Amino acid sequence: MAALSKPEIHERLKKLSDWTHAGKAIHRKYMFKSFLAAIGFVNKIAEAAEKAGHHPDITINYSAVSISLSTHSEGGVTEKDFDLARQIDPLAATVS
Repeated sequence: MAALSKPEIHERLKKLSDWTHAGKAIHRKYMFKSFLAAIGFVNKIAEAAEKAGHHPDITINYSAVSISLSTHSEGGVTEKDFDLARQIDPLAATVS
């Protein structure tokens, strides 16, 4: 799966809320009410990532979770990253 061009990335980002493009990845930050809620969200992401065989970079800062998606083998953003982003977004709403 080839890396997408910047125009292709920006066109796809229009269909996702709050995701941005910087460097060779797409990024989003989620905020939760507590550390445990943030960890619960990360655990749900881990399950989706394992099923997809595609793993994001995740940073946890207490109740904030930052996600970075890139296809390292392709040196940039691919459709795999957008597929996983579309799976991650609804997971945030399931965490209390």
